[in-house]
Amino acid sequence: MAWDVFSFIGTFAFAISGAIIAMEEEYDLFGVYILGVVTAFGGGALRNLLIGMPSTALWEQGFLFQVAIASITVIFLFPNNLLLHWERWGTYFDAVGLSAFAIQGAMFAVQLELPLSAVIVAALLTGAGGGIIRDLLAGRRPLVFKREIYAVWAAGGGLLIGLGIFKGDLALYLLLVLITSLRILSLIFHWKLPFRTIVKK
Repeated sequence: MAWDVFSFIGTFAFAISGAIIAMEEEYDLFGVYILGVVTAFGGGALRNLLIGMPSTALWEQGFLFQVAIASITVIFLFPNNLLLHWERWGTYFDAVGLSAFAIQGAMFAVQLELPLSAVIVAALLTGAGGGIIRDLLAGRRPLVFKREIYAVWAAGGGLLIGLGIFKGDLALYLLLVLITSLRILSLIFHWKLPFRTIVKK
């Protein structure tokens, strides 16, 4: 049950995220659908390639493709005055998508009995991969490479699942809320990882 819920939430949130970014960049209707779908399924595709799953597994998700298409259609038809609030609300959709797909990716790796390192990477790629592809296609610097803490929360979720700290549907739903909250808090309070700047003489 939890697997299906996280798949639905992640697909819905990232499809909308990709569609909004495409509209901000003034893509045509076809481009909006393409970027929305790529954002929703890009992370899972990267994860499958890494762990040796057949690429055809992507095309077995018929219902989720319908969810993505429906979500993109709805957001494309939204009144413009509501879309102007994307900068505030869009980050929430992205945070939810990051959390849901990170948990789903970690669950997938655990089911395959992969080592802890693979569980963490699967969570990271599934959670952040679609967003990376989205930003690159839109000509933007990916969120994962900005100073605000982003992908670390996905990797942390994978670590907790891989260690068996969060098990069962209720615990995983609580983890979804935790990762989403931490991502949003990192934006509100500008939490950053250490970085270093090279000063040119």
